[in-house]
Amino acid sequence: MIEQSLEKLREYIESQEYKGWDPYDGLSSKLFQSIPFFNKSRLMRLIWIQAFKRNPINFRGLAGIKKAYNPKGLGLFLSGYCKLYHIDRTQEVRSRILFLSKKILELQSSGWSGACWGYNFDWQARAFFQPKGTPSVVVTSYVVNALLDACEILEDKALLQTAISAKDFILKDLHRTYNKEGNYCFSYSPLDQTSVFNASLLGSKTLARIYSITKEEILAEEAKRSVQFSVNHQNEDGSWAYGTLPYHQWVDNFHTGFNLEAMADYQKYTGDDTFNDAIQKGLEYYLNNFFTDEGIPKYYNNTVYPIDIHCPAQLPITLGKLGAFQQNQEVVERVLCWTISNLQSSEGFFYFRSGKKIKNKIPYIRWAQAWMFLALSTYKSETIRLRKKIKASAVI
Repeated sequence: MIEQSLEKLREYIESQEYKGWDPYDGLSSKLFQSIPFFNKSRLMRLIWIQAFKRNPINFRGLAGIKKAYNPKGLGLFLSGYCKLYHIDRTQEVRSRILFLSKKILELQSSGWSGACWGYNFDWQARAFFQPKGTPSVVVTSYVVNALLDACEILEDKALLQTAISAKDFILKDLHRTYNKEGNYCFSYSPLDQTSVFNASLLGSKTLARIYSITKEEILAEEAKRSVQFSVNHQNEDGSWAYGTLPYHQWVDNFHTGFNLEAMADYQKYTGDDTFNDAIQKGLEYYLNNFFTDEGIPKYYNNTVYPIDIHCPAQLPITLGKLGAFQQNQEVVERVLCWTISNLQSSEGFFYFRSGKKIKNKIPYIRWAQAWMFLALSTYKSETIRLRKKIKASAVI
């Protein structure tokens, strides 16, 4: 069932040529941009974005919002294809890897210290405004890690050097919030000074992976300091709030998964296991609080709804990174099967969200399709690896 789901999804995303809409692309509306008062007002930008994000009816075509490439989405697709290539080294998959790598390079944000990427639309959050193309540590992290996945297959030195240069964007262009011990949190982008744990940890993870290639000790040192900051803010029960601001104090499913994934990669690429206890405590909280016995992925730690496609997608990715897939395979399969049965369309794409009564079925390319493609590719990769492991043990 899960592998069939992957094939249906793959057919859909390839038919779309990796272009699509996004929950947060409302400000790309030609209608909105034609009204000067709206475009200049922070409040109107917030209202407009939320109106498009929350509405289960897709008015984007009427509002003049076109389907487009999203750099983060392309990065997630690229990592998924790299996993598939290691399973089945076909020329067709390799050609997809070449195409996505090239397209990602074309979409770089210019004018910064190193390679970096941002979203393909203006975006207003509660804490800050991000014009189209403003690089963020989140988008850059997923793109760089995807390019490094591709480098292992393509052996392209130019691609490798571009990915490595992202270290300068992270270290030189992002702001830092320090604690009294001298550890710090990276800002989300060069234009804000917020302290969001998953964003900072993704920067730490990227520095650690680049360190594993270049062996520049400063990269490992700075990565450790930024991981330590987030670990210092971990709650006693193993959870994290989203960030440090008063209105960032919720605890949710997929951002917890991001934190754990990033910390696991930091340890993998640096060889430093300092944070093992924090990771294990966080993993226990994650598994015990965000998935029901029926396989329903909860959004928050204290409520099920809205059921967001990010939540089931992050589960196999997180467990794969932590080396905890095998012992939790039954949970993964229960969650993925529930998700496929309830949130995948007959056309292959996945829905955005489900409330108690209404489902938002808009086929967002980055938020839903890219994440589920990486999730299902990860599931396939992990299960095949386990089969080979079992077969090898039987032979011995």
